[in-house]
Amino acid sequence: MFEAAELGRKISREDFDKMAPGLRTDLLDLQQKLRGTDFPVIILFAGVDGAGKNETVNLLNEWMDPRWIQTRAYGPPSDEESDRPEYWRYWRDLPPKGKVGLFLSSWYHHPLVERAYGRISVAEMDEKLEQIVHFEKTLADEGALILKFWMHLSEKGQKKRLRSLEKDPLTAWEVTPRDWEHFEMYDKFVATAERLIMHTSKGHASWHIVEGADSRYRSAVVLQTLKEAIESHLAAREVTKKVNAEMKGKAAAAKAKKAEKAAALATQPSILSSLDMTQTIEGADYNQALQEQRARLADLYRKAKETGTSTVLVFEGWDAAGKGGTIRRLTNALNARDYQVIPIAAPTEEERAQHYLWRFWRHLARAGRVTVFDRSWYGRVLVERVEGFCSEEAWKRAYGEINDFEEQLTQRGIVMCKFWLHITSEEQLARFNARGEIEYKKWKLTDEDWRNREQWDAYEQSVNDMVERTSTRNAPWTLVEANSKPFARVKVMRTVADALEAALGKIGKLGKRKKPSS
Repeated sequence: MFEAAELGRKISREDFDKMAPGLRTDLLDLQQKLRGTDFPVIILFAGVDGAGKNETVNLLNEWMDPRWIQTRAYGPPSDEESDRPEYWRYWRDLPPKGKVGLFLSSWYHHPLVERAYGRISVAEMDEKLEQIVHFEKTLADEGALILKFWMHLSEKGQKKRLRSLEKDPLTAWEVTPRDWEHFEMYDKFVATAERLIMHTSKGHASWHIVEGADSRYRSAVVLQTLKEAIESHLAAREVTKKVNAEMKGKAAAAKAKKAEKAAALATQPSILSSLDMTQTIEGADYNQALQEQRARLADLYRKAKETGTSTVLVFEGWDAAGKGGTIRRLTNALNARDYQVIPIAAPTEEERAQHYLWRFWRHLARAGRVTVFDRSWYGRVLVERVEGFCSEEAWKRAYGEINDFEEQLTQRGIVMCKFWLHITSEEQLARFNARGEIEYKKWKLTDEDWRNREQWDAYEQSVNDMVERTSTRNAPWTLVEANSKPFARVKVMRTVADALEAALGKIGKLGKRKKPSS
């Protein structure tokens, strides 16, 4: 695979100086065009030590406007990063739309090094690479341009480069004992890299192997590749916009047909219609049950904190279903230092500039804490689907993206509980009317609530599909019969306590996790 990158290709200083001004101007012009686009540019650099990764990143920052470039390099995870799922720090650092992100020692570093040292098996490496493919496709499907450069040197070329750097007092610091250790393992690293590139070079995020012996040749290849990729992506996005505009013109007729289909489906039983909405608990029974579950939850959450077990709670449901009241009763069992409630509304300008999952990744708490989402990433397959805020292709794709996101959380040992609070249409109407008569609750009732009510059948079908496609073994949905608020509150608290109890039981068998940082 790397033979073509060991040919000793060079570009003379004279030839490079001739091409440099025009290429630099083109890149600056493209960077200005990017600022008004709906996608980020993500550039990854990996490769042989000494092959020019750092120098190339420095050149890009020198040639282009650094105000619109983010450069990120990764070492071993900090305590803060170790307390969260592996990809948290990468999601956190993604560039917003219109900017360029340069990544060194990124999500490829760990599987490459761990396999080269024999600390993980081929199968384990392939599993990590498959996760990378899913991650990059998730970004590319939302429009991101992803470029990956493997900077290569032959074994002889790497030795020469490291010795050259060591001899120069200004660059000697760049060469570390670890670099020479890796040099002694050259064949293992190259064999591992070949497998890595074969498994992860996809149409949406392909690898470019760059011969790194000559700095001018290396720079010219990277810069020209970047220029052509941005031009091509800009043109492709324009075509996509035109196609989407044409599709919108046909959407009215399609919407009418979908409405007919939704009306037909409304006559069919859904997963929500199977719930027994008469269940209730009142008076002294409710108070006793609530106190019992609150005490149980308080004890279990403290034990979970000691083991570094985090909890993520997701609350979805009809308007006026009682999500807020349920969350307040639940958090009364917790220490305010250890939980955060994240109310999700329409995305801010900063959030719209990122992938829709970005704002949820960034809110994940450290190990041992509890994160409560009052509405969540499921807005993509609920409100965005019903209201047409995203394309049909986008919300259908989201089921897989969400399952992958939640799998990363649960694999990290996070306890996840997802609740749909269900009320009947009649109960919702009664609660709407009651809100209008109570001064301190009037603010809760909006025109949007009434408009959403008119879409009841469409939302019910969306909920049915959501549960069907995203209720997994490790992240199941709990459907809560919420016509009775007391019943709903007790059921939610009992479900969370049961989930924590089960997780702690598994930890007891496997041994304690790392205690969370203070």
